Amino acid sequence: MTRKVTKRRPAQEQDKLIFTALQESGRPVSAYEIIDQLRDRATLAPQTVYRALDRLIASGSAHRLESLNAFVACCQSTHKGAGAAVFAICDDCGTVSEFAEPRAVEALASWAKKAKYTVRAMTLELRGRCSACTARMA
Repeated sequence: MTRKVTKRRPAQEQDKLIFTALQESGRPVSAYEIIDQLRDRATLAPQTVYRALDRLIASGSAHRLESLNAFVACCQSTHKGAGAAVFAICDDCGTVSEFAEPRAVEALASWAKKAKYTVRAMTLELRGRCSACTARMA
């Protein structure tokens, strides 16, 4: 049995490959879905993908959607590397829209400061029905 020889990629190259996969997906995906999506281009172990996702999240290039246990590429340049991401997630079609809502973020940051709470990360998720699904239900 012959084993396929795999070339080890530098972290930056892995990050770019995984970020591109997130962008191409156009929807929230799990680490295992990324591995499947990239199967013809690279052999990746789950821990390699999770490390790359951690670096992408730390740089503000990607986000983890807690309620879906999935990842998306960042599409808002206003909070890259800092601030908070706000997502509207449709329970019917699965569409995820990312947007900025500075007043909500400022209000939460103000509360944290008053409560002497140290915020490590902030991701706001709204769950409901998008306008297209609402119109379809009408």
